[in-house]
Amino acid sequence: MIARPRPSREQGQASPLYIFVVASLLFLALAFFAVGQAGATRNGAQSAADAAALAAAREQRDSFDLTIDDLGDLLDGVLVPRLSGCAASHQYAGRNGANVVGCDPLSDGRWGSTVRVESQKPVGDTILPGTEGKTATATATAIVVPRCGFDAADEALECEGDDIDLDPADLPDMSDLFDIRLAED
Repeated sequence: MIARPRPSREQGQASPLYIFVVASLLFLALAFFAVGQAGATRNGAQSAADAAALAAAREQRDSFDLTIDDLGDLLDGVLVPRLSGCAASHQYAGRNGANVVGCDPLSDGRWGSTVRVESQKPVGDTILPGTEGKTATATATAIVVPRCGFDAADEALECEGDDIDLDPADLPDMSDLFDIRLAED
């Protein structure tokens, strides 16, 4: 007589376990995708805020009317222009997929602007509840810093190693005298 294998009660138990593991891994992959998508949206908003703040500071710098009487005070940091520069920030934020929600000239003695933006596109639909319709926000501060040192005795302006003659009839361009950079808040 040939012995027949006995039916085991454990047959098929691996299938539900396999389905559970695959479903769990799929859920984790989608959760990681959602976190990555939120991070990408946040990075895009930060890039837009940086560009908008730099544009605002550049507009402040370029629209300042420099006179020979202002030059010494300006380079010493005594004269800090309070121009807005926010018109340019809206344009640059828009080009980078964000809207400006706040733009203010600095009031802490530095020359520049702080810009707050909100992304135009939301994070998107994900498996995580509450993320649909959420947008990213970011803030950046840009300042105008002197490139030059002024020595009244020499009546020379030294800008990054180059001497610039101060002719009242032909003052240097503001971009020759000042750089713009991002700063910590």
